[in-house]
Amino acid sequence: MNFLEELKWRGMLQDSTPGIEELLEKEMVTGYIGFDPTAPSMTIGNFVQIMLLKLLQLSGHRPIVLMGGATGRIGDPSGKDQERQLKSYEELDSNLAFQMEQMKKFLDFEGENKAIIVNNYDFYKDFNVLDFLREVGKTLTVNYMTSKESVKKRLETGLSFTEFSYQLLQAYDFQRLFQLYDCKLQMGGSDQWGNITSGTEFIRRNLGEKAYAVTTPLLTKSDGKKFGKSEEGNIWLDPTMTSPYKFYQFWLKCDDADLPKFFRYFTLKSREEVEALEAQYKDDPRALKQILAEELTIRVHSKEAYESVKRVTELLFGRSATKESLNAFTVEELEMVKAEIPHYVVERSLLATGLNIADLLTEQTDILKSKGDVRRAIKNNQVAVNKEKVTTHELAVTTDNLLHGRFLMLENGKKNKFIIDFVIP
Repeated sequence: MNFLEELKWRGMLQDSTPGIEELLEKEMVTGYIGFDPTAPSMTIGNFVQIMLLKLLQLSGHRPIVLMGGATGRIGDPSGKDQERQLKSYEELDSNLAFQMEQMKKFLDFEGENKAIIVNNYDFYKDFNVLDFLREVGKTLTVNYMTSKESVKKRLETGLSFTEFSYQLLQAYDFQRLFQLYDCKLQMGGSDQWGNITSGTEFIRRNLGEKAYAVTTPLLTKSDGKKFGKSEEGNIWLDPTMTSPYKFYQFWLKCDDADLPKFFRYFTLKSREEVEALEAQYKDDPRALKQILAEELTIRVHSKEAYESVKRVTELLFGRSATKESLNAFTVEELEMVKAEIPHYVVERSLLATGLNIADLLTEQTDILKSKGDVRRAIKNNQVAVNKEKVTTHELAVTTDNLLHGRFLMLENGKKNKFIIDFVIP
């Protein structure tokens, strides 16, 4: 696989410095991307850069993940309209440890071109301010630094020295990685071009060596909104923050206009496979979305998580779900269902002597308005408890009916589904 050619056909190449193509053809190149741990988990916004590292590795080169244990304490002004709120060191360290574990899922840490994870805090923890100013601060002029777009955009609205210094830290990171790992390439989004080229300038001035840069276009949706955001907010790569079901649904619900870009950015299928699928499903975008959603759910979560997603999808929207299939649901899967449909919390003590179905539907919940409505719904064969039709309004619900001692699924007609979560007060 030719790395730059791979980026080009995927639409993932924005800018590159001269000579990088020849270098990539001549030798195994070590390249890195930095990730600042300002959030508790990676998001699918980070996934663009993860894909860059993955494609670099699949092309026979070596990726370095640089975790910003130091730079995360400062804050990158790139793409920001105002000064960011600094996180506590404890929060940043916790985020960093979690994100390092997440990253291990996506890259190969074995073999000749195995991935490496580095924490840039190690570059600075024994660096006093005077040494930093002499060794790092003298390299670039203020004129050079203020010419960068990320800085120029903030000068009118205000930019602290803290965020202004970020450029120096990122540039010095590149220099240290060059010295320690022969890392000649830094990659990132197009908003990082200024910071990255500051690093190539550091290496030229301080080491007399040549380093290189590659950036991707900033990925936005067809409506102009930032990629990675949904109506509910960020789409996280952690299943406790965004369930595998919601993750799967994000791809399934993406705008048809975004699909060609998303498919090429995020699939690991070959160019031939992608072009064949695009031709096969040119009039059926939903089928292509399902292919992408399946691949990414398996890669980000697991095959087992994807199978759970399929079961939840069938329960919510399909017609073949049965009492037996519902009984096989795990607590995690029922939590997924609960998050997607109306749910109620009811005290489990009410089940001690049996809770009449009419009381459950009208008094403990507001699924139906009156007991008369309950009788009519039951008579019309519309009410079901755990996928079993209710035939009498005298039915008493007990703890024996609960799934995993907690959950009950109620249905009123084909489309109105509810989860009751019986809790111990």
